[in-house]
Amino acid sequence: MAYRIHHINTLTMCPPGRALVNGNGSVFSAGRIICHCLLIETEGGLILVDTGIGSADVADPVARLGWEFAHITRPQLDQKHTAVAQVARLGFKTSDVRHIVMTHLDVDHAGGLPDFPDAQVHVFHAEHHAASQPLWDDRFRYKPVQWAHAPKWVIHRPIGERWLGFDSVKALDDDILLIPLEGHSRGHCGVAIRTQEGWLLHAGDAYFHHTEMTDTPNCPFALNAFQRLIASDYGQRTRNLSRLKSLAREHNDVLVHCAHCPTEYDRLALTPLVA
Repeated sequence: MAYRIHHINTLTMCPPGRALVNGNGSVFSAGRIICHCLLIETEGGLILVDTGIGSADVADPVARLGWEFAHITRPQLDQKHTAVAQVARLGFKTSDVRHIVMTHLDVDHAGGLPDFPDAQVHVFHAEHHAASQPLWDDRFRYKPVQWAHAPKWVIHRPIGERWLGFDSVKALDDDILLIPLEGHSRGHCGVAIRTQEGWLLHAGDAYFHHTEMTDTPNCPFALNAFQRLIASDYGQRTRNLSRLKSLAREHNDVLVHCAHCPTEYDRLALTPLVA
């Protein structure tokens, strides 16, 4: 179904300590973390994979994103970076976005939902439940104001076929799959899209830095500490990361990327991918 994939960055965060965040530069300079989303052109309209923060978040970041997020991550707040602005810049209307597929509902991934009120929003049941009834330790990651407009939820359960070593894969159609990757959050998933060359797998926050996918992983200190702090199940997260590494190693026709690594984004964002 998918025939063109655009890599878009919907948020750049500049926390202090570049050496501890990106693994290069000085600890006294700002780091760079992005929010890598996908915009997929199909014959039936547009599909977004994640949304980044939205136009209302940019207008009132402390109230909508939380003081901690706004002051620790130091996001670059500009309406032109939002998904809705980038959709318009590519020549499409907001209403052309028919589906939004969420890897998870963290504050930096779900803020753009109100900008696309007519889209169906696909999410795993466990993630929707966790966001709707957050536990005490989830109170910083989910911001109910981001879905107060009552999105058109399409709730999926991880019941499906086996795909390249992953169980219970949910097919939205023959070309787009939801891959259970719990651990970062309770219902976290990856999104696999069939392309002419094989598969593109958006792994969400299953990992944060490209070096985590190497045979000798060396995640920068601050990112590693954050992943341990925020993970709903750190053991499950590391097991799924191991499976992703095996997938990438054993299948040359599968290209894996995460949501926040600028190195991966810069490599992939040069040209649209025909699928």
